[in-house]
Amino acid sequence: MEDDDVQQHQSQQGGKAIVLLISGTLIYYHCCFRNSSFLSLLSDVFLVILCSLAILGLLFRHFNISVPVDPLEWQISQDTANSIFACLANTVGAAESVLRVAATGHDKRLFVRVVVSLYFLSVLGRIVSGVTVAYAGLCLFCLYMFVESSLPLSSQLSQYLARREGAVEIQD
Repeated sequence: MEDDDVQQHQSQQGGKAIVLLISGTLIYYHCCFRNSSFLSLLSDVFLVILCSLAILGLLFRHFNISVPVDPLEWQISQDTANSIFACLANTVGAAESVLRVAATGHDKRLFVRVVVSLYFLSVLGRIVSGVTVAYAGLCLFCLYMFVESSLPLSSQLSQYLARREGAVEIQD
């Protein structure tokens, strides 16, 4: 029973990765190649949704199909909203903590790492646009999610790591 749950969760992760990659590709195309703003993208998306809903409403009315619309089904629960904002607050808090420790100068190695990564991001930002960097990050994140969701690959990787840890313990 647990194997089915794990497999379903992994297939959902793979589906999320594909949806994120497709959405990111469309946003990247709209913003970079068409040289349009993000506001233009949002207005285009709302226009397409509005027209699609109008056409579906006309078709449903023509075929005498009643579609109940319950806006309560579209809302997210309080627990989901709390978990989203808690994750966001933890991420921002962790980043602020790292930058604060680096700025005080108590940890020289952390300071050097932060300076090098900020310099690298500065150079990268001068070479390519920010949207391209964000799209590349999204592609890498989706690739990570997709690889993590594939059951045979993740089980083989865990078996490989277990064998490697066993070999290291034997050598010690």
